[in-house]
Amino acid sequence: MIANAFKAVFKNQSYTLLTGIVALAVFAFAVWLPNIRLLFSLVTDSTVPISVKLTFPLRLLESITTNFSVLSASYTIAIALLTGINVAFIVYYVRRQKEQLSQAGMAVGTLGIMSGIFGMGCAACGSLILASILGTAGGTSILLVLPLKGGEFGIIGVILLGIATYLLAKQITKPMVCDIPN
Repeated sequence: MIANAFKAVFKNQSYTLLTGIVALAVFAFAVWLPNIRLLFSLVTDSTVPISVKLTFPLRLLESITTNFSVLSASYTIAIALLTGINVAFIVYYVRRQKEQLSQAGMAVGTLGIMSGIFGMGCAACGSLILASILGTAGGTSILLVLPLKGGEFGIIGVILLGIATYLLAKQITKPMVCDIPN
């Protein structure tokens, strides 16, 4: 069933391109997030040459190998890919069906993306977004209790996105049925 959904969606290269663009955007966001102030300073500084402004963000993508643990790099890449696939599946399904997605599929996909975003972070700072949210509430010590120091949210994000992909694949492979009463 899932293989059939992948075949149906990705036989059109525009969905493959959409998946790649979304996955790359999510990946770049996750990798740049720990250095967002540096990137902003670099881009807004008029003394920095344009060539550096263009190449530095690209070079910073390589920090996935140094600033992220193997676990966090793995789920960051998985979240980026699954988000891209989910977006392509949703666009394909909406275009084909011309109706709303099932509420369950949308809810699981949204929860997966949100959980994945909360779990993103590098090896040095752990779950960066969640820590900053909890920090404003005075609850960063909660992350210290968790065995993976917030990495659980990234793993949960991958699981929820996997479920969302499955549910979308199920909807895509369902035969189209006419709703006109007899």
